[in-house]
Amino acid sequence: MQKWWRKPELKKHIIINYVLSFLLLGFTWFIAWPLGLLMTILLGLALYYTIKQEHQITEEQEEYISTLSHRVKKVGEEALLEMPIGIVLYSENYQIEWVNRFMNGFSDSDTLVGESLDVFDQQLLQAIKEEKDHITIDVEDKSFLVSIRKEERLLYFSDRTKQIDIQTRYSNEKTVLGIIFLDNYEEITSGMDDTAKSHVNSDVTSLLNAWSSRYGIYLKRISQERFLAIFNKEILHELEQTKFDVLDEVRELISDNKNVPLTLSFGVGYGELSLPQLGELAQSSLDLALGRGGDQVVLKDHEGKVRFFGGKTNPMEKRTRVRARVISHALQDLVIQSEQVMIMGHKNPDMDSIGSSIGVLKMALSNDVEAYVVIDEAEFDSGVDRLMSEVEATSLGEYFITREEALEMVTKQTLLVVVDTHKPALVQEEKLLNKTEHVVVIDHHRRGEDFIDQPILVYMEPYASSAAELITELLEYQPKRLRLTSLEATALLAGIIVDTKSFTLRTGSRTFDAASYLRSKGADTILVQRFLEEDLDIYIKRAHIIEQAMIHHGQIAIARARKGESFGPVVIAQAADTLLTMSGIEAAFVLSERSDGRIGISARSLGDVNVQRVMEQMEGGGHLTNAATQLADTSIDEAYAQLLGILDELFEGGNDE
Repeated sequence: MQKWWRKPELKKHIIINYVLSFLLLGFTWFIAWPLGLLMTILLGLALYYTIKQEHQITEEQEEYISTLSHRVKKVGEEALLEMPIGIVLYSENYQIEWVNRFMNGFSDSDTLVGESLDVFDQQLLQAIKEEKDHITIDVEDKSFLVSIRKEERLLYFSDRTKQIDIQTRYSNEKTVLGIIFLDNYEEITSGMDDTAKSHVNSDVTSLLNAWSSRYGIYLKRISQERFLAIFNKEILHELEQTKFDVLDEVRELISDNKNVPLTLSFGVGYGELSLPQLGELAQSSLDLALGRGGDQVVLKDHEGKVRFFGGKTNPMEKRTRVRARVISHALQDLVIQSEQVMIMGHKNPDMDSIGSSIGVLKMALSNDVEAYVVIDEAEFDSGVDRLMSEVEATSLGEYFITREEALEMVTKQTLLVVVDTHKPALVQEEKLLNKTEHVVVIDHHRRGEDFIDQPILVYMEPYASSAAELITELLEYQPKRLRLTSLEATALLAGIIVDTKSFTLRTGSRTFDAASYLRSKGADTILVQRFLEEDLDIYIKRAHIIEQAMIHHGQIAIARARKGESFGPVVIAQAADTLLTMSGIEAAFVLSERSDGRIGISARSLGDVNVQRVMEQMEGGGHLTNAATQLADTSIDEAYAQLLGILDELFEGGNDE
C-alpha cells in the first residue's frame, strides 16, 4: 500500500502547512528567541503525533482490507460450491469436467465428472449444438432453466420447480365456461305426454348432475334444452382424458331405456379472456358443434384453436320444415334487393354442386334478377361434362360464366351464393368473397373450423343428403310463378342421387320428399342414368386401384395407387365406394396422386368410423361417412404413413371418433 507521505494530495497539503509553520517559527525566533524555542518544541511534538497517527491509521486500513479480501475469497469459494444453483463445466466433446456440489445430488454415481451431458437430458446437448441461450429441462423430479455459455463451456442450472408449480396451479384454476345443449330435444318431446317428457327430463338431469358432481362442475339448467357449466382448466384436462364420455352416457341412457335418439352437444370456451368473452366463445363453440351435426364437444380457446371430441352418430333428420320456409323467404328477399346474383360451388364440381347452383339460378331468374353461375370447365369430370352439354344446348347455358368474367362483373352490391361448401379455400374463386359484402352459404357438410367470413345468411343442415336436397326444399316455398324445367329438375335430382349413392347413404324421409317433388316437376331418371354412365377406361382404372387394397385393423380397407399414377377425384371416390361394399369392411380410404401434383384421399364409412375426423386431421373434411382431402407438398408414401398413424391412434384410443 502507498505510504501517506507519498500520496500526492497529502504531500501537497502537508508541505504548504509546514512551510507556513517554519516561516512563522523563524519570525518568532527573530522577535523573541525564548518564545521561538517554545514554539519549536511544540511544533516538533505536533509533527511527531501526526506521523504516529497516520501510521496507525494506515496499519488499521491494511489490516481491514486484508481481512475483507480473505472473507470475500472465502465466501466466493463457498458460494461456488454450496449455493443452490448448479454449475457445470464441460469439454469440447461435451463431457462433464467439473460440477459444484449442488449438481452431484442429481446423480446415482459418486460424481458426474466424465459423464456425457446426455446424463441430464438429451435435449440439453441438442440445444448447445444449436447455440441456444437457454433451455428448460427436467432432472428427476425437478425442472431447471439451463443458461448456456458456449464460449466458456459453462452451464448454470436454476431450479424453477416451485415457479412452474405456481404457474401450473394458476393455469389450472382459470375459469372455463361451457354450454350443454340437448340435440333434437324439442322434436323428440313434442309428441310425448307430460309423464313421458318428465321422465326424459328426470333421467337426463340426474345423469348430468351425477356427472358434474363427479368432476366438481357447477351445472345449472337454464332452459329445457340448455345447461350452463362452470369449471376450471384442471377439470377440463380430466374431461379430455375421459374423452367426454358423458356423450356416450347420455346416448346409451336414452337409447336403451326410452328408444329415443337424443344426443348431447357441448360448447366450451377457455383462455385469457373476461367472463363475457368466455361466454361468447362457449356459444361460438356450441354453434360449431351443432353445425357439425351435434353429438360432440367443441373446445375453443382465446387464440381460436379448436378441438373436437365425439361425433360418432349421423345427424338426426329434422321433422319440421319451418326453418326451410324461413330461409327460403329470407333468401328471396336478399335476391330481390341485390343488383345481381352470382352462384358458385366448390372446385372440381360434382353433380350436387352444379345441380344446386342451377336451383339457386332458377330462383333468382324467377324473381327477375340477373344471375350467373361461376364454373371452370377444365375441372369437369365426365358426368358433369355430360350434364353441362345438355345445359349449354338450352337457354340456361348463357348464365354460366368463367372465373375471370365473374371477377370483372362483380360489385359490392352483388349477392354471392356459395353452395355445397363453406370453406373459402374450396370455392370456385376465393377472390369473389372479398369483392362483395353480401355472401350466402348453403351447405350440407358438417361445419369445419375454416368458414367463410361474416356471411349474411347461413343455411347449413348436416342431416341433409345433399345441397340439392336443401335447394329443392327452398324452391318449394318460392312463389307459384317459379316453374322448373325438366332439365333443371333433373340436374337437382342427379345431385341427390350422386351424393346418396342412389338413395343408400345419408337418406332421410325428406330426401325422398325432395326427390318426389322433383319427379313431379319432370325430372328424368333415365337422363340421370345417362349422366352417371361410366367409361370403360375409368372402370378399369378403378379396378386397378382396388387391386392394391390392404386391410388394416381388421375392418379398414386402404388402397394406394402406385407412384407416378394419377387419378381424378371421381375415380378414387368410386373406388372407395366399391371397397365399402366388401364383406367385413367398415371404412375405406383410397389414395392417389393427382394431375395438379397434390395427393388426393377419398374416405368412406358405414358409420362406425368417423372418416370426417380422420380427414380433418389431414386438412380435409366432409361427413361422418363421406370425406376427402387433398395434400400439397407431400408424397403418396408420406400421406399413406400419416393416414396409418392417425388410424392407429384412433383404434388404440378406443375409436372415440
